[in-house]
Amino acid sequence: MFGSTVLEVAIGLTFCYAAVALIVSTLQEALASLLRLRARTLLEGVKTMLNDPGYNALARELYSHALVNPHDDGTAADERALKFKPSYIEPKLFAIAMLDTIQTIPGNWTQLGRDIDAIGDEQVRRALQSIYQQANGDLARMQAGIVGWFDSAMERVSGAYKRRSLMVSLALSLLLAILFNIDSIHLFRTLWQQPALAAQLSVEAFDKGAVNALMTLPIGWQNFPARVDGAFAMQVAGWLLTASTALFGAPFWFDLLQRTVQIRGTGEKPEQRSKEERSAARPVGVDQNA
Repeated sequence: MFGSTVLEVAIGLTFCYAAVALIVSTLQEALASLLRLRARTLLEGVKTMLNDPGYNALARELYSHALVNPHDDGTAADERALKFKPSYIEPKLFAIAMLDTIQTIPGNWTQLGRDIDAIGDEQVRRALQSIYQQANGDLARMQAGIVGWFDSAMERVSGAYKRRSLMVSLALSLLLAILFNIDSIHLFRTLWQQPALAAQLSVEAFDKGAVNALMTLPIGWQNFPARVDGAFAMQVAGWLLTASTALFGAPFWFDLLQRTVQIRGTGEKPEQRSKEERSAARPVGVDQNA
């Protein structure tokens, strides 16, 4: 019985955290699309890479190139004038656009070196000079060097975007926990005392929507606003615990939920075992309906 209760409580909590993570990830994707966060982050990364924070030098020239920003007309004088901002730039196309922007005589390796030496920004000039020297007259190696430089810069941008996304996820999940009063501590106590509440939970419940699945759990407000006392401090701790679980992501919780439900499915439910044990304990010939 003890093991069954632990399993049912684990399923209930995992079910809750999977629903919260799914709602948070959906809201986060909607915000990212609405605010075009990926495109803005990419532009900031290119500006940082090319040391052009004012968007008035090489970054602007590259974003005017058709290979980098094919949907824009290439006439934007500043960031606000950009009609389109790409969410992704193919590294090879970036390298070709970079060389096309820098060189004054296409195909002339010696002139390319002079064009690089004429770049105003010292950091960008030194980076391209190093790549130019290592290429040793091979244009393909030159492009490959720029691709590697771009990939390295984008890895840092990706890391910054992920850290920002984690903070947004934490904020959204905390807001969701407060809005629906998803207190992990209270939920644990309720499921421990009434494990039958989690016995009917399954992955299929999400077919009706994450919010509907979430509302099948013993959550929500009974008294609002809450009284600020010792119990409220425990409630805040429960909210924070719920919010922190969203950082693991919906795929993690769904995988764990499927595993725990499968474990429960391999054995008989506690109610079924108890009924059979009671039937076996009755003397032969006694009417079971009596």
